[in-house]
Amino acid sequence: MTWLNSRSPLALGIWSIVLIAGVSAALYATFAAVQYRWNWSGVWPYRYQFISGWLTTLGISLGAMLFSVIVGFLLMAGGRSSWTPVRLFATGMTAFLRGTPLLVQLLIGYYVIANALRINEPLLVGTLLLGFFEGAYLAEIFRGAVESIGASQRESARAVGFSVPQTYRYVIIPQAFRRALPGTTGQLVSLIKDSSLLSVIGIEELVQKVRILNAGNYTALEGYIPLAIAYLAVTLPLTWWARTLERRFAYET
Repeated sequence: MTWLNSRSPLALGIWSIVLIAGVSAALYATFAAVQYRWNWSGVWPYRYQFISGWLTTLGISLGAMLFSVIVGFLLMAGGRSSWTPVRLFATGMTAFLRGTPLLVQLLIGYYVIANALRINEPLLVGTLLLGFFEGAYLAEIFRGAVESIGASQRESARAVGFSVPQTYRYVIIPQAFRRALPGTTGQLVSLIKDSSLLSVIGIEELVQKVRILNAGNYTALEGYIPLAIAYLAVTLPLTWWARTLERRFAYET
């Protein structure tokens, strides 16, 4: 069983499940000791709403992930542009998105900007706003990864006749991808959790469905425990997949 001491995705997954099970058992025992009355029967009729909210959260998260990676790459490239207006715009946009709360951006983006443009699609607007917000953080992660590549490698690429696009494609991006992967994974996990704020613009995602469930049954833990498990069902596979990519793209430096 020495493989359990490794850092493989399978070992990390097993240890995560064991830890979650241990913490859950401890919490359950704690609330049983204070005679908390569990009411799981009241939760069951809301199972379809819970699944609907989970699927909505999953769809929003996947769409925002793809969009945030595109936004992050464009902001990173713009911030490194030699054209001053583009560089200033990308830098200013990154600073604005990182320096203001997501909640404020959602309220202004939906109730002011989207309303002025007559866009009455909360799912679309929420996904785009979430993608912009997370994309600004990804831009800094990408920028740090690209700038960590030594200048000697760029000079070597020019020495063998590589153009600037070829240098980025064959030399810089493959190495930057590996270095940016851990930070990118952490940011995408945060994106999934930040999607819970979309309820402020009328989207009935997972957290909002749980609030409805708790309000209808006067319960608390019976809704939030499945909520935590539902988020872990998304974030843990994402983390394990990123670990697998890290091992796949690892190489001696």
